[in-house]
Amino acid sequence: MASAARLSPAGASPAAFAPDDDVVECARCLYDSAIPETTFDEYGVCSYCRLHDQMEQQYPTGERGTAALEAMAAEMRAAGRGRRYDCIVGVSGGCDSSYLVWLMVELGLRPLAVHFDNTWNSPVATNNVYNVLDALGVDLETLVVDNREYDDLYRAFMLAGVPDIEAPTDIGFMATLYRAAERHGVTHIVEGHSFRSEGISPLGWLYMDGRYIRSVHRQFGTRELSTFPNMLMGDFLRWTVARSFKRLRPLYHLDYDKPRVQESLARELGWQWYGGHHLENRFTAFYHGYFLPARWGIDTRRLELSAFARTGAMSREDAASMLATPRECDPQIIALVKKRLGFDDEEFAAVMTLPRRSYRDHKTYKRSFELMKPIWWALYKADRVPKSFYVKFAGGRG
Repeated sequence: MASAARLSPAGASPAAFAPDDDVVECARCLYDSAIPETTFDEYGVCSYCRLHDQMEQQYPTGERGTAALEAMAAEMRAAGRGRRYDCIVGVSGGCDSSYLVWLMVELGLRPLAVHFDNTWNSPVATNNVYNVLDALGVDLETLVVDNREYDDLYRAFMLAGVPDIEAPTDIGFMATLYRAAERHGVTHIVEGHSFRSEGISPLGWLYMDGRYIRSVHRQFGTRELSTFPNMLMGDFLRWTVARSFKRLRPLYHLDYDKPRVQESLARELGWQWYGGHHLENRFTAFYHGYFLPARWGIDTRRLELSAFARTGAMSREDAASMLATPRECDPQIIALVKKRLGFDDEEFAAVMTLPRRSYRDHKTYKRSFELMKPIWWALYKADRVPKSFYVKFAGGRG
């Protein structure tokens, strides 16, 4: 059996964001000045730690968090009166989304589970979706894209030389949720993100919008995007402004103990662990486990470990020690990516060493987002877009 591909924390190739002798390290978490657009205060604490603290105040846990969850549930029940569902929940078979569906049911809500299948799911994750929803009696709707079309989209992003090769999945997933909400007349979409356990992704590590996806694919793709649910600006404004869909993150109000949640899911709902964070999808596993470290010197474990350091769940020293452990990626996953995207070994090596590009080399909505900052601020305050969108994409300060 082939051993896992091992990467040093800085990656297997020269890192775009690798620290140098002048790097400034955050005194509290693992972020540093090598991460684009990171600033530091007079105490040596980074801007993402300050954002974390703002969100801690805005989204309390404990008794206040319980009250906020109950109010959230009451709002969704009222909005769903006379309809079949109270809310839309995106599911992947992962821990967070599986627990979120369970939480909605425990709160007395009638969720519709929605899954975006980009045809790269692991078998364990797929089984988790069905096992959890069957045990809870929750309905499921799935949008399955054409596998050849989606592989062509992934290939286009690889050929573009940008780091954002998972942007299509993030956009497709969110567009699928909005479409389901519109189809069923549901006004609330709940998301399974927790900044306390997952951290806050820097803008310099990932950019995404529908115009960017269209621009990359038009330049490097070969197949028509007929099944991919892209999200262009008109769609986004229709859903957030005209239709007034709300996006809520209930896990923000919980002291979320992921290991304990995983044990409960396995014991009560037949859920199974898939081996690691982001491993429920094979391309996502490639993206986090190999592509970002090897091509860009980015180790996304830094996000989660920094979150643990900020909350005090782990010391900064212990988090740094874990980050220093070489990252591994299953070589069978790398081989699968080559096969499905049509790269032989030589072509794949060439793609992994292309000149580095970014979203700035393509048409995007970034400037439009910034010009519309007052609108996004109002939408963020009304729970129409997440705070992370307002801060990272529109350039807001919170």
